[in-house]
Amino acid sequence: MENLPNTRSQETRASRAAGILRDCKATTHWNRKEQLAKYGANIQNERYIKDGKIITSSGVAVGIYMSLYLLSLVVNENYAKAVQLGMEYDPKSPFDSGSPEKTSKDIVDKIRQSNNK
Repeated sequence: MENLPNTRSQETRASRAAGILRDCKATTHWNRKEQLAKYGANIQNERYIKDGKIITSSGVAVGIYMSLYLLSLVVNENYAKAVQLGMEYDPKSPFDSGSPEKTSKDIVDKIRQSNNK
C-alpha cells in the first residue's frame, strides 16, 4: 500500500483548465470532486454524465462505460454492443471496493495521501 498509483482524472484536467466545464454538470474521480468544483463544474455523483456536448466519467473503468455510451450516440447501440463483445468487456470485480463508501477508511486515507503529494 506504500506505492499506490496516482489516480488523478486525466480526462478532466485539460477541460477544467480551458474553462469548458464552468456551470456544466460533470463528474470525476471521487478524490478530485472538490478540486473540480473550484473550476465551476456542477459536480454530480454519477459514474458518467452527459451535459450538452460534454461527457465526463469518474474513473478508469468508467471511461470504458463512457466510451461505449459515446459509441452508442455517435454510431448506434448495436455497434457499441459489438465493440463491447469484441473487447470481451464483462466486468466482474474480485473486490467490492470501487468507491470510498465501500472501502475501509485506512485504504481511503492511503489513496488521499498518495494523491495529495
